[in-house]
Amino acid sequence: MTNLDSKHCVPCSGAAVPLSDEELKNHRASIPGWNVAEEGGVKRLVKAFTFNDFKEAIEFTNKVGQLAEAEGHHPAILTEWGKVTVSWWTHAIGGLHLNDLIMASKTDRLLKVE
Repeated sequence: MTNLDSKHCVPCSGAAVPLSDEELKNHRASIPGWNVAEEGGVKRLVKAFTFNDFKEAIEFTNKVGQLAEAEGHHPAILTEWGKVTVSWWTHAIGGLHLNDLIMASKTDRLLKVE
C-alpha cells in the first residue's frame, strides 16, 4: 500500500497495460469507498459524494475539475442536487491505471482540505 495522494499522474499511452486484478486489490485499502464498476467492458473507479445542496455539489465539482487539469487526467463527473459522482479510468488503455488510483485518492483529499 502506498500514499497515493502524494504521487502525480504520468503520461500514459495506449501501449500501457491496465492494472491487474491483483494490483488493484493491493491498492484498494488506499481508496476506501471507491467501487470498481464495469461499463462497456471498461473497468472504472466510481464514488458518489453527498452534499447539503447543489451549491456545495457544484463547488466540489469545480475542485475536481481543477485537480484534473493540474494532473492532466480527466474523469467523468455527474453533478446533481446534493450529489457528485466521479468516475476515473484511463481512456487510452480502456481500463484502470495507477493514475486512476492516484486521482481517486486526491479526489478524497479535496474534502479534507477545506
